Amino acid sequence: MADPERDPPLFDAPPMAEQERMVEAIMFASSAPVTVAELNARMPHGCDAVAALDLLHKRYAGRGVELRRVGDAWAMRTAADLGHLMQRETVEQRKLSRAAIETLAIIAYHQPCTRAEIEEIRGVAVSRGTLDQLLELEWVRFGRRRDTPGRPVTFVVTQGFLDHFSLESARDLPGLRDLRAAGLLESRPLPSGGEGEDEAAADQTDMFGSPDHDGED
Repeated sequence: MADPERDPPLFDAPPMAEQERMVEAIMFASSAPVTVAELNARMPHGCDAVAALDLLHKRYAGRGVELRRVGDAWAMRTAADLGHLMQRETVEQRKLSRAAIETLAIIAYHQPCTRAEIEEIRGVAVSRGTLDQLLELEWVRFGRRRDTPGRPVTFVVTQGFLDHFSLESARDLPGLRDLRAAGLLESRPLPSGGEGEDEAAADQTDMFGSPDHDGED
């Protein structure tokens, strides 16, 4: 059997400039973010997808279209400051109910969390339809089961959620002060403990939609 550490590959990897072109082509052709593993699987043996991504990221920095990290994957996206130019092409398929918005916000800020924990934070029961809607949108998925009696399933946000809201990770979600500064929350004094997570999850629902949503479950 050939030893890959001793035997050289049969074919040399393409020049890095060509690898960069390959990554660029894959990114433009893909409708969903692409992981490094997927790039390596598509490109010729010996290619360095990470290095090619780094070159492409630098090449598109400051352009109208940028290479942006989405969770564990990468995608070509319109520059954030030019998003207003695309508003006419944006079609709102449907509105989320107020209950769905609150549930989504709680999951985003407290993940992984169980249904019981969501209900404790909201103060009301969460219907199965609300969670089904978020799962159907692929903004929420099932996480690991808790190692507690009953082994309840947890919920976490998806890469699709991060992509829709132009977030690299859930850590990039705006804080309470950020939302108040943007006029998305009522201006009232912060609690003595600062930006508590519970208050953030309860109040930061309007970042996911407009105020004229349907009523509670």
